[in-house]
Amino acid sequence: MPLEVGQPAPPFTLATPGGEVSLSELVSGAGTGVVVYFYPAAMTPGCTTEACDFRDTLNSFQGSGYTVVGISPDQPARLATFAEKEGLNFTLASDPDHAVAAAYGAWGEKRLYGKVSVGLIRSTFVVAKDGTVSHVYRNVKATGHVERLRRDLVG
Repeated sequence: MPLEVGQPAPPFTLATPGGEVSLSELVSGAGTGVVVYFYPAAMTPGCTTEACDFRDTLNSFQGSGYTVVGISPDQPARLATFAEKEGLNFTLASDPDHAVAAAYGAWGEKRLYGKVSVGLIRSTFVVAKDGTVSHVYRNVKATGHVERLRRDLVG
């Protein structure tokens, strides 16, 4: 059953290039909530576009009380390289066994160029201060998604 608005966000603790990060820490440190976005692979064209869009608009998210975390199956060392190469200014977390992505409904069957495969489904969830999901964006496109999210959350 897919995660829906109003449901409790699945908790997580994941490795990052700088240690571990948990959803509870992110929520407690955010003024309004946490933007949790899932992306397939660091240093690929679409994922780089999406990450750079978050980087370039992070001040507006933070100004409205939102913390951003990107989650992919990549190992922390690759995430560190990605962050350094692209000047990313938000947390990247590693979910190599896809457990967190699956809990959020961001791992599963997807269709690409007419072929069905199982993998990470580019998705974004906004977790409110009370730990519930306030917004769900499934199967989004890398280009334009961050701007739509910004309009919805920041105005």
